[in-house]
Amino acid sequence: MANEDNYPGHCTVGHPELFDATAMPVQPSVFKPGQLPVSEIQKFFNQGYLVVEDFFLSEELDQCLKAIEGIVDRVANALFKAGKIKDLWANPRLLNFMEQILGPHFCANPIWNVRPKGPSAATPDGDIPWHQDSGYFDPASYTTMIPVVWVPLLDVTEDNGCLQIVEGGHKTGKVCDHLNCFANTWHVMLDESKVEETLGISLERDVKTLPIKKGSFIIFNNLVPHRSLPNKSERIRWSIDLRFQKPGLPEGLYGELPTVTLRNPGDPDLKVDWSPYTKNRHNHQHKMTSGKDPAPAELLDTTITGPWMKQWRLVHGNRHTEAAGLVPQGERA
Repeated sequence: MANEDNYPGHCTVGHPELFDATAMPVQPSVFKPGQLPVSEIQKFFNQGYLVVEDFFLSEELDQCLKAIEGIVDRVANALFKAGKIKDLWANPRLLNFMEQILGPHFCANPIWNVRPKGPSAATPDGDIPWHQDSGYFDPASYTTMIPVVWVPLLDVTEDNGCLQIVEGGHKTGKVCDHLNCFANTWHVMLDESKVEETLGISLERDVKTLPIKKGSFIIFNNLVPHRSLPNKSERIRWSIDLRFQKPGLPEGLYGELPTVTLRNPGDPDLKVDWSPYTKNRHNHQHKMTSGKDPAPAELLDTTITGPWMKQWRLVHGNRHTEAAGLVPQGERA
């Protein structure tokens, strides 16, 4: 059996102080629109996640939904150029809220996604296994808190693929070993045999199921294990995830793209420069993984490769790992 210590993603050092209540910035004395009571912010640092209900106006989300219906995740960059994602990411009330999480100076993290979760009966490869976001990230970012704001564009329930989160999974400050790749997907998955020892939590006892209404969002940090349930409905469940971090810290995308400053108290008239995020990161990820440029792709080619595939032991091969030039142990010639 392979020694997990040999894989680049493996790390035994924890940094709980970067993710728990110790990391909570000084809270404002005068609250801005979108900011929450301190008791709510404390929940984020203590639990590792927070459900924020009825935050976005319906029209703020409808603009995004109209822009993305009928397209696939591979062409989400077109949405970014169209401005719809930027408008949501730089929503003033959302940025006011993020000040309570990261302090007054923070950036957009370049790892963002538009996610269409299709009905499981039609798209069985759309299921997402237990993982920590850091399982995909460059290990240099293990000491960076990168909270994600997960925004559904419709009501999400246990029937159409709501999130499940493992409360307190960040408290050891560690990244658990992961494995490649889940079923016929490009997703990494937690090595469940090591979760309790490494993270001090149970994937049964500590799980919280989080259905939420359109207009609400869930924020959680990059060490909290989570997954989405199967979509048993007949409708696509659309969501957007936007990440944030403090400036000057590793961004987790293997140096591929920089962070973009969203708030800087030294520059109150800051105009956000989104230009770095117009790049097609999927093509660059493919080259980082396979060592060659991707072949001209058809619009509906959903094969995904990325450098995270080399971070963990490959236990299941599929079209994604083949495109990355990876072969599971025991199948090598």
